[in-house]
Amino acid sequence: MVTLENIQPSVQADEGTHTAFFYGTLMVPDVFYTVCYNQSNVPPEIKALHTFTPAILPGYIRRRVRGADYPGITPDKDHKVFGMYASGLTNANINKLDIFEGGQYVRKTVEVKLLEKVGDVKGEGNVEGETKKAEVYVFHPDHEDELEDREWDLEEFRREKMQRWTRAGYVFDGCDPNDPAKVEAAV
Repeated sequence: MVTLENIQPSVQADEGTHTAFFYGTLMVPDVFYTVCYNQSNVPPEIKALHTFTPAILPGYIRRRVRGADYPGITPDKDHKVFGMYASGLTNANINKLDIFEGGQYVRKTVEVKLLEKVGDVKGEGNVEGETKKAEVYVFHPDHEDELEDREWDLEEFRREKMQRWTRAGYVFDGCDPNDPAKVEAAV
């Protein structure tokens, strides 16, 4: 459980590459590239560093953030969240993601299930495979009143908002480098 006592400011992660579970705007690789490389159209050498695999995060629920284009997740043992397992993230990527996500979120390590087959939007027909550890940005408990009581819609985002989110520089408008995501301390 995330409590204020076991949250610390974001710090640079260990050496090597990292993995993450993205469940909102970052599920779209072009948004990830815009956040981490300031452009959606990155060279093939950069694209080759990262993989994006459909996955499920059990024990959480995704909801829209009031007045925003993005969602947040909170613990809920009766739900699962569909998203993307991303690999090949560098320390620099993680630092940029911490600033992008900001103080509304807590970065923590979770276990996700990779999908061997993706079913329908309700998850019917999903075939779960290997379990992997990944970093995920969970909505901070102090901000949960900002979440709507409805699911965030990826297709609506793609249709109506994505073009704005893949412009160089746009994603950091309003991001405060002095208020990055917090990192849940290992217990």
